[in-house]
Amino acid sequence: MQVFILGATGTIGSAVTRDLLARGHRVLGLCRSRDSANRLHAMGARSVVGDLARPAEWTDQAVSSDCAVQLAATFDGNMGSVDCGVLDALEHSARRARKTLHILYTGGCWLYGSTGDQVASESTPFNPIESFTWMVENASRLEQSRFFRTTILHPAMVYHRHGGAFSRYLGQAKRGETVEIWGSAKTRWPLIHRDDLAVAYRVLAEHPEMTGHYNVSAETGRETGVVATQIANHFGNGKTQVADPQTVLALHGAWAEGPMLDQQMSSRKLTATGLWKPRFSDFATTDVFT
Repeated sequence: MQVFILGATGTIGSAVTRDLLARGHRVLGLCRSRDSANRLHAMGARSVVGDLARPAEWTDQAVSSDCAVQLAATFDGNMGSVDCGVLDALEHSARRARKTLHILYTGGCWLYGSTGDQVASESTPFNPIESFTWMVENASRLEQSRFFRTTILHPAMVYHRHGGAFSRYLGQAKRGETVEIWGSAKTRWPLIHRDDLAVAYRVLAEHPEMTGHYNVSAETGRETGVVATQIANHFGNGKTQVADPQTVLALHGAWAEGPMLDQQMSSRKLTATGLWKPRFSDFATTDVFT
């Protein structure tokens, strides 16, 4: 199987690339820079030179693959419009090729908003933070198009040995600083290790009949205070403090609402298939602490 990945050298994309290659699949990755292309080649994948903002230049190669994976974002105010432009170009290429493209689209736990004591499943209505409403709209558009066979993954908060969702905690602890918890120490995060998430992408790419929405979490909800304290104790001086939401938003902008959502999320639908089970069910016993 040939898989075309947008964001193949990113935090999640690099793990997905490695897992696909390890299982004998071919990977084409969109790369904007020579450095990204070199990293991709070192993993054993092939690169396609291109830019998210100019999708017409590379979407034919994406459509000629067995599956396309959208893991890329510009991380600026134009994220939604750039993503929409990518989908427009992919649909145009698929229509011209008279092909239905299997696409794995990335949503996320933040699309559910704060769930509190309720555990979000795939049937839970979306209530996204304002910065990510475009993601719900674009996912719906994919599902409605006859030119896409759409699978939408909603990862929990993704962490790995060098950080991910834990990056700020790890950085502060290793510098000997007080680890700052945003909003409340009682805020819960659903968690998934990057390597487990990569397997989920690969499994769903291998099974194009598995369309629709799939949550991907290994821990339904862990309190941020617990996470921060364990990291502070292991790597730093053991000190933590809570920053109030208004201060956090003023300093970091609207996107910072996401990490302050109190959430729980289940991946029961995916585990029930028998095709995926997380290896890392407790962040405290993972390679983060090695």
